[in-house]
Amino acid sequence: MLDPISTTPPPPRKLGARGLSLWDGIQSEFRIDDCAGREMLAQACEAADRVGRLAAKIDADGEIVETESGLKAHPLLKDELAGRAFIVRVLRQLGLTSEPIRAVGRPTAWRKQQEQRDADH
Repeated sequence: MLDPISTTPPPPRKLGARGLSLWDGIQSEFRIDDCAGREMLAQACEAADRVGRLAAKIDADGEIVETESGLKAHPLLKDELAGRAFIVRVLRQLGLTSEPIRAVGRPTAWRKQQEQRDADH
């Protein structure tokens, strides 16, 4: 059996750890081969890297920061949320919120019970 990660196409540019993880995960389940789709996925992966850096800065500083006028939400929180929303929009536009091209794992016990119940009726 082939390892799906080793057979995924490489990203068009260098990605960080988070972006590469997203690229490999998406490509192993959905296999985006067209030029526009690969570029959109690359953009989402770059955004995942940026979101990771923003989250690290927010974690280091705290979600609430002291300013001259008192306590405020960290100014990068909006950027982090916007980046996360961008990633979700791109994945939705690529049609990746539907079923993957291959089944993932074995059926759950719940699914087996449902299939057995349907067969009995």
